[in-house]
Amino acid sequence: EKVAGFGEDFAVAFNDIDFCLKIRQAGYLVVYAAYGCFHHYESKSRGLDQTPEQRARYMEELSNFNKKWKQLFEDGDPYYNSNLTITNTNYDLKRL
Repeated sequence: EKVAGFGEDFAVAFNDIDFCLKIRQAGYLVVYAAYGCFHHYESKSRGLDQTPEQRARYMEELSNFNKKWKQLFEDGDPYYNSNLTITNTNYDLKRL
């Protein structure tokens, strides 16, 4: 209730991440449950973003997400190892 659930500003993309960040912003922790198991089939119910309209919606939501959480990106993730790259998704060691 304190974070008002999922926001309408991210109707398709980034709603889960936005929700977790709002929880952190409200002073709560988002906890990893190692023994929990569920399956999320990305885009299974709505299909892939293949049309120009779907792609435009995704890009708009990406832009809105980056604007909303700009300070977080500038400050950096306090839980991310500062020795790892942020420019690649393979988590390589950062180049000096």
